[in-house]
Amino acid sequence: MFYYLVTTLYVFVCLVLLAVILLQQGKGGDMASAFGGGSSQTAFGARTGATVLSKMTAGFAVLFMIGALVLAIMGQRGPGSVLSGSTPPPPPSSSPTTPGPTPLGASPGQPPATAPGQAPAAAPAQSPGAAPSAPTQTSPATPPATPPR
Repeated sequence: MFYYLVTTLYVFVCLVLLAVILLQQGKGGDMASAFGGGSSQTAFGARTGATVLSKMTAGFAVLFMIGALVLAIMGQRGPGSVLSGSTPPPPPSSSPTTPGPTPLGASPGQPPATAPGQAPAAAPAQSPGAAPSAPTQTSPATPPATPPR
């Protein structure tokens, strides 16, 4: 609620600042001052006293800058954010296919050693992006048959 009130006031300050700037008279912007015929030798024209409009311009310029900073700070939290009412996603849980901690002395790529009398564990599944392992050579139980000539 407060954010929308500050935003509304900021838009009002912007519109008033625009009107005050446009109402001011230019400082010696005629053709004679462009060619050095101005009444003063200063770079920005003759110095005049501060009018009500110039004081209002300075005041609204300060309000404009402060309002921009306040809205930027308030916008960091974002009351109108799409995700403001949603709950964060749950943390990733460990799946049963991921191996547990590696025992001392074993490398991560090797299956854990088994105690005598136990069956060896199944080989770890390869990930789809991993390079295929070399085929293992097994001795055939029967020699291959040779085709007749």
